[in-house]
Amino acid sequence: MFKVKDYVFKDDSLLKRALTHSSYGPENYERLEFLGDSILDFLVAKFYFKDKKYDEGTLTKMRSHTVSMDNLSQVFDTLKLGEYVRLGKSCKCLTKSIKCDMFEALVAAIYLDSNFDVCEKFVLDNIFLDNEKSLELLDSKSRLQEIAQKDGLVVNYELLSQTGQAHNPTFTVRATMGNYSMIAQSSSKQIAEKEAAQKILDKIEEKQ
Repeated sequence: MFKVKDYVFKDDSLLKRALTHSSYGPENYERLEFLGDSILDFLVAKFYFKDKKYDEGTLTKMRSHTVSMDNLSQVFDTLKLGEYVRLGKSCKCLTKSIKCDMFEALVAAIYLDSNFDVCEKFVLDNIFLDNEKSLELLDSKSRLQEIAQKDGLVVNYELLSQTGQAHNPTFTVRATMGNYSMIAQSSSKQIAEKEAAQKILDKIEEKQ
């Protein structure tokens, strides 16, 4: 009998499959991850939707942060799921991506092992849900990075120049992702990077 936090599996094979990497064998997490991804998106969207002060765009950003690779891999670690994982010899380590996928597979496994209400309770009890914190953490660089990861791209920031006096500098930064390249200036290098990232986000939204 296997237990994850407060949930005890009736069918142990579902948990084993959810935490088995494809390098280990054909009975692995991949199909469960497909289902769990959709369940998790819905449950997180439902949770944030109840707060009527946020518009659709803000809700989308909050959900995106909550189900991001960084956030879900942290949940995976908090639940200490690594002790159950089965990896083949060709897979050397548990990456954030694998942890994220396996947590999504776990959500599907709990749903199949019980019912939707039990699955929802498990998710809301264990995932990191915080409206205000989600907004604080989700700056333009973070949002752009999440988009890049989903599309298999890399975001680069290049300092083009630093001008002006030492006490009042101006930083010119270029942000690139795929075919997008935008330049921004600010008295802070970090702010210039965020503004350049936001310009790329704005271009992406224009095309949607």
